Amino acid sequence: MKLLLILAMVIAAASIATRAQAQNYPWCAHYDKGDGGMNCGFTTFQQCLTDISGLGGFCEQNNTYVAPSAAPGQHHSRKTS
Repeated sequence: MKLLLILAMVIAAASIATRAQAQNYPWCAHYDKGDGGMNCGFTTFQQCLTDISGLGGFCEQNNTYVAPSAAPGQHHSRKTS
């Protein structure tokens, strides 16, 4: 009986969870480790520089970055007087 209750709870939690989406950020860190490691998870150049500080490497703009568009149905309205 406990197993059935646990299974039901897991299924319920999985059904309401949001799906994971790949993150798309404008800056990438390339690390000097010899394995070609890189991380494109930075929103600012300064964040990227801070990450490679002491590790070695360089930062560059993510050439696959696409800025998010406004959500559908959301727009700014202007008051007219």
